[in-house]
Amino acid sequence: MSKPSKMVTATILSMSLLTVMAAAAIAPAMGIIKEHFASSPDILVQMIISLPALFIIITNMFFLQISKVWRTRTIATIGLLLYVVAGTGCFFIDNLNVLLVMRALLGVSVGLIMPLSTGLLSYFYPPEEQARLMGLSAAMNQMGGVVGTLLAGVLASIEWNYAFLVYVFGLVALFMILRFLPNEKLGSSNKRGKEFVPRQLLKFHPSVIGMLLLTMVFFVFPTNFAIITGKQLGIDTGIITLLMVALDLLAFFVGLVFGKMMGKFRTTIKFFPPFALIIGYSFYAGASNMAMILVGSAFIGLANGVGVPYLMTIASIKGGKNSATTVMPLLSAALYLGQFISPIIILPLAETFFGAYDIVGPYKIAVCISVIFLIQVWATRHFQSLPPVEKQ
Repeated sequence: MSKPSKMVTATILSMSLLTVMAAAAIAPAMGIIKEHFASSPDILVQMIISLPALFIIITNMFFLQISKVWRTRTIATIGLLLYVVAGTGCFFIDNLNVLLVMRALLGVSVGLIMPLSTGLLSYFYPPEEQARLMGLSAAMNQMGGVVGTLLAGVLASIEWNYAFLVYVFGLVALFMILRFLPNEKLGSSNKRGKEFVPRQLLKFHPSVIGMLLLTMVFFVFPTNFAIITGKQLGIDTGIITLLMVALDLLAFFVGLVFGKMMGKFRTTIKFFPPFALIIGYSFYAGASNMAMILVGSAFIGLANGVGVPYLMTIASIKGGKNSATTVMPLLSAALYLGQFISPIIILPLAETFFGAYDIVGPYKIAVCISVIFLIQVWATRHFQSLPPVEKQ
């Protein structure tokens, strides 16, 4: 197979810009949306954020079977059409139950797009290029979060439903898919469809569990940062928003240089994400001034910027050309499962061990789970080491 053109690379990376918007882009508008649906149960309103993640996971579990029926361009086209229709369709809806149906369909769309946004990099490119490309994919994901969050916040200031117009960006990626993406048949080369989940989970469990722990701990930040920091230091909401965007920007720049970091710290970089999370949340838990908040944010941004592309890289190299239909759906499911269960697990644990009145309890629990993450990395260090790269 000849090396893909730069436009093919750009097309694959364009999908990474969109996947994080499934939930993150609407987060700034949740206060206004909650006010609009004030007569509805809080749990249903909160599902506007969490429901897409659940359906992303479900769709990922069937991705191999889907790839046996449809080719890459067809899967991406269906996914992006559904992304635009389900995402922007919420702009026209004023019924919470129908809105949740559309959010579930959005989750299905991202479940189709996400494995392609990373798996096609391992399908088209040799192992020696994958660290750089996975870093770029993670960087695009972070940039999508920054742009989507800022734009949704501005649109929501007009009216609550305007925030959903951010999903119109899917049309740009759709045009690129139709114009540049090769129409490969990914599933035909994988003969283990019936045993997909147990076999691949056994083979790639260090990366999958690592991704689950990383995401679960990281999402303590977006779930709690604004509330806790406001109580800790009395910081203005606008400043808190800027700090959250700055963290995403830091992770974006880390993704851009991730390939060089992998080359220089090949054997030790695996330990950096859990150590950085421990340091970051420790600073948050003991913060008494803005400087400690800034240091904590820097370490958490670095942990996310390094951790996601690292786990994607080692999994894609070990999975080879079949990664898009084997390990990448599992990693995608683990990523969104961590996002989905983080608030469900962290807050009850914080109240149980540190009491309901300890406002930094979630940060303390995040430190504890980060220690478990560090132990998991150490225990599976041989599995999580990159194999020798053969030049092709």
